[in-house]
Amino acid sequence: MSNYVDFHGRPFHFIGIGGIGMSALAYVLAKRQIPVSGSDLRPSHITRKLESIGTNIFGRQEASNLEFFRSSESSNRVLLTSEEILATNSKSTLPQVVCSTAINANNLEYKAALELGCPILHRSDVLAALISDYYSIAVAGTHGKTTTSSMIGNMLLSAGLDPTIIVGGEVDAWEGNARLGQSKYLVAEADESDGSLVKHAPTIGIITNIELDHPDHYDTLEEVVKIFQKFADGCQTLIGCIDCDTVRERFKPTITYSLNPETNADYTATNIEYRADGSTALVWEKGKPLGVLKLRLLSRHNLSNALSAVAVGRALGLEFGAIAKGIASFEGARRRFEFRGEVSGITFIDDYAHHPSEIRATLAAARLQARPEQRVVAVFQPHRYSRTLTFLKEFAESFTHADLVVLTDIYSAGEPNLGQINGERLATEIAKLHPQVLYQPNLLLMSGFLQQTLRPGDLVLFLGAGNLNQVIPEIIHTLCEPAVATS
Repeated sequence: MSNYVDFHGRPFHFIGIGGIGMSALAYVLAKRQIPVSGSDLRPSHITRKLESIGTNIFGRQEASNLEFFRSSESSNRVLLTSEEILATNSKSTLPQVVCSTAINANNLEYKAALELGCPILHRSDVLAALISDYYSIAVAGTHGKTTTSSMIGNMLLSAGLDPTIIVGGEVDAWEGNARLGQSKYLVAEADESDGSLVKHAPTIGIITNIELDHPDHYDTLEEVVKIFQKFADGCQTLIGCIDCDTVRERFKPTITYSLNPETNADYTATNIEYRADGSTALVWEKGKPLGVLKLRLLSRHNLSNALSAVAVGRALGLEFGAIAKGIASFEGARRRFEFRGEVSGITFIDDYAHHPSEIRATLAAARLQARPEQRVVAVFQPHRYSRTLTFLKEFAESFTHADLVVLTDIYSAGEPNLGQINGERLATEIAKLHPQVLYQPNLLLMSGFLQQTLRPGDLVLFLGAGNLNQVIPEIIHTLCEPAVATS
């Protein structure tokens, strides 16, 4: 794949443009008035939003899609066929074709791009080029990337710094997963899942924590650490959470933060209160009190994320008052403890948690919010066979804060099923440590089961990175319908 990215008007074509990471890049490029097209197998509100700003979207991934791009010599922007494209012999008219790791060599659109001689870019190449194009703040870490980057973006937006933002979740404050600002600042989420983290060289880099989370790509934690070390080497300023043992022991951040004042981190917190409606803490900077920080997000991990935002704000020269205001107004990203509705006294929460550490943290937050008599119901869809098998023991131990656990089968995310693990086996392992565990093999059965099982007062969390949350509207709709009287 090519690593050179041209932002001077040469078209971009995204294969799989509807993905959360791909669509954010496409949005920013299109808003920069660069011609953008793409394909996706499923229409969505994300693809419709891209179409509304002039992006041409194809509903199939076919070779013929590449006929769309326009010749730079054509003043009336005539569509060319692939044969005419080759006849022009003008490489400058070929689109830059962007792929994610999910696109393989057998993809027909990808093959056609190779045959035409289009520059082929990985999604991370485009993000790396944008990071280099701005005064950039890149948030890396196994957990908390989306929340932290979104919180920082909201803080800079609130402070009037007008940032460009590219994150892995949707945020109401900018109505999506990306916005184009007019300032020099860029806030981006930097993903380590496929090793592409090493391409990024931001002005400010953040590492929230490091764990093994993607056994489909990494065999050991040491491999993950090496990827983060290369990322750290490329950062002009590195901000790190030293509450994470791996960050503390293996890295030397320029700026440190911790919820434990005894660590002597640059940014710490005392007088911490975790409440059902958020958290408060007194924030300290190098041993001196900055002021009280309030945030709407729940639990310890989000207060830690907020400390990293404080560190960024101070590195940019913001007064603490402006920082605190931006953090206090942040309502969170979608699918991060997202309230989806309340019906028949049942509260529905959607959360992206798919790693044992994330599940523990999310359920701890739910328990904090729940009333004493309220039942916490964890509905979980495991994500990837490799992750479920690798962390079988850790998953079994991660549901202690739930009163009832309901599982469905594993969302493959494109992985082949080798027959080593399934959702029922995971349910059996969890049941060894938890008194109330039930299994439903598919989403249809899960939906019907929950409609019959949930009861007024329940706080229900739908956990996972797959498509489990698709059942939430159906359940809410059914529970809203009046019961039909029978004689």
